[in-house]
Amino acid sequence: VSSIFKILFQNSKSAQGLVGLRNLGNTCFMNSILQCLSNTHSLRDYCLHNAHRRDLNNNTRGNTALMEEFAKLIQMLWTSSGSEAVSPSEFKTQIQKYAPRFVGYNQQDAQEFLRFLLDGLHNEVNRVTVRPRGHGEDLDHLPDDEKGKRMWNRYLEREDSKIVDLFVGQLKSSLTCTECGYCSTVFDPFWDLSLPIAKKGYGEVSLMDCVRLFTKEDVLDGDEKPTCHRCKARRRCTKKFTIQKFPKILVLHLKRFSESRIRTSKLSTFVNFPMKDLDLREFASENSTNAVYNLYAVSNHSGTTMGGHYTAYCLCICLLCPLVGVWVRIRCAPHPTPSSQPQGPPGANAVSEIRTEQNKEALSGRLASRQPEPLTSHHFCTVYCVACCSLSCLPTHHPLSAILSQRVLQVLFC
Repeated sequence: VSSIFKILFQNSKSAQGLVGLRNLGNTCFMNSILQCLSNTHSLRDYCLHNAHRRDLNNNTRGNTALMEEFAKLIQMLWTSSGSEAVSPSEFKTQIQKYAPRFVGYNQQDAQEFLRFLLDGLHNEVNRVTVRPRGHGEDLDHLPDDEKGKRMWNRYLEREDSKIVDLFVGQLKSSLTCTECGYCSTVFDPFWDLSLPIAKKGYGEVSLMDCVRLFTKEDVLDGDEKPTCHRCKARRRCTKKFTIQKFPKILVLHLKRFSESRIRTSKLSTFVNFPMKDLDLREFASENSTNAVYNLYAVSNHSGTTMGGHYTAYCLCICLLCPLVGVWVRIRCAPHPTPSSQPQGPPGANAVSEIRTEQNKEALSGRLASRQPEPLTSHHFCTVYCVACCSLSCLPTHHPLSAILSQRVLQVLFC
């Protein structure tokens, strides 16, 4: 059976994008994120069509080599005719120049890498070539909704790119004085949301529990008392986050690593999250219809704080039934000279989702569920392992979600 599927795989355009990346030595953190971004279709098409070239900003602090090498890498992943893994060595050279912390072959954190990479790509395709001077206008007298729009427009006057179009949202922080009731608001852009993992006495923890904990109203008292603008004195206040503007691609980071005075430990709490229709409207500052997301990529860390390995799970199109998605696990292809050091760093969960109206064909069911629901197709799915270049055949009711189990680390939603 596998030989038949291999022929189908090699002759099918559906196999495009299912190409591995060489592990250059502890670079699984990088490869995992690159695979997730490669399956971010809006960003992929931006690179495949060379649309990034018209946005290249020659006023950046260095040059535009990072964006160029990233685009070349995406193009290689999606136009490669064979099953040989692609080496990201040229890309690694450029990301090291932009962010020297990634020089060498030490273990690194995937979420930090994603932040540095998106920042670097944004800077090189920023449509703003001359940034305006700071605004002196006070906006506190405006209604919150209008104030949020003004602050967002100010941000775009300085930071405006395809990367911002896709990944950046706006967070609203409300600080309320418990003495006089005065409420001050601050609006900040965000590239991802780092979610604390909720604790429950019974039952499983869901992703919604983590978002609720992130947006839960906190009391600032004692040494944390802020100064009330109306009282002109330090007062007991409450603080709460809501989402003012939802991004097209939502990156959620599950904070699995906790630090104490003695040691850093990894939380193994099982977190259940849906593969489609993640409805976040209850966390919106205002009524929002664009707050429903579908999962399409996961960057996953398995191991401990001392070492481990990153892999990526991406939603692809099934070879036998193009209207049904199949989750593909992508690992690094071995480097010709394997390192004796651990292949992955401690990291935290990240998820990518796409808004519902942009991904009607997302796979239904639950990801990382103890009792996964059957998938919706009656066909078989092929799962390609880029490490050994082999295909396996799985029925669509196979509990693929159980593979992730408690180890899910980084997830991307759009």
